Amino acid sequence: MKRFDISVLGELNCDLILYGLPPVLEPEREHLASDFALTLGSSSAICAHNISLLGSRVGFTSCIGGDPLGKFCVERLSESGVDVSGVKRLPSKNTGVTVILALGAKRHILTYPGTTFDLDQTHLDLDYLRDAAHFHLSSFFLLRALRPKLPELFFQMKQAGLTTSLDTNDDPDNHWASDVKEVLRSVDVFLPNEHEACRVAGTGDVDSALDALSNLVPMVVIKCGAQGVLAKRGKDRFHAASLSIQPVDTVGAGDSFNAGFLHKFIRGSDLQDCLEFGNVSAGLSTTYAGGTEAFRDRQHREAFVQRYAKV
Repeated sequence: MKRFDISVLGELNCDLILYGLPPVLEPEREHLASDFALTLGSSSAICAHNISLLGSRVGFTSCIGGDPLGKFCVERLSESGVDVSGVKRLPSKNTGVTVILALGAKRHILTYPGTTFDLDQTHLDLDYLRDAAHFHLSSFFLLRALRPKLPELFFQMKQAGLTTSLDTNDDPDNHWASDVKEVLRSVDVFLPNEHEACRVAGTGDVDSALDALSNLVPMVVIKCGAQGVLAKRGKDRFHAASLSIQPVDTVGAGDSFNAGFLHKFIRGSDLQDCLEFGNVSAGLSTTYAGGTEAFRDRQHREAFVQRYAKV
């Protein structure tokens, strides 16, 4: 039996979220926030944290600096039940941090990558990564040192019998280079949002992107925010509506969708059930500030899932 249900590889940093800012930020002015939250951030870590609290056995691989922020991130992951023995500490480096400025319906996202740029193949234990049923990676474009090795790494995971998934997240350089398609050759489930899907596919609309990407990947799942989620497997198309709830904070909702979807996918649930549970997980994440806080409240999490998820 495999040690983990899912092995997650990617970046690890915290989020500092400022709320109640004016809609326009003027240079050289001091703007006051009405509230803030310091939470576990990064796409990979949010997914790992939340899927663990849904009941999956998770092994996490990343690296942190020798600073208090790195300690905070690892402690949050450990509290959720994630195995963090794959996280390497680089004492002379700084852990990354993302500052999120919530400006009404829009957000400014400012990231200092820190050790995300240092993560490379020397930090990976391939036996640890392979000791799972499924392999997931997020933030493809941020993993600069590791990126040239990712096509081969995904191929090795497939050769070892794991199913695989990828969420590229945004490309800060806005190049959307073709090397991501080399990785997609060994990906079973591709989990972009609408913008990312269109950029990777080189198309202007989500329907065309869905068709183009389904020629590369067996299962394409495109997150469309309030419009729900679209998916295609072979010639079959699927849709699942998002939950009708008023969000407190949408930070980490896409990563939480990944957690819910993969939690069901690993267990062999049919695609429609995976999509719907992904939406439940995403909806849950929006009920508290930050991408993980709603999951950390056990009573709230269990009541929410019981209310909205199919038995």
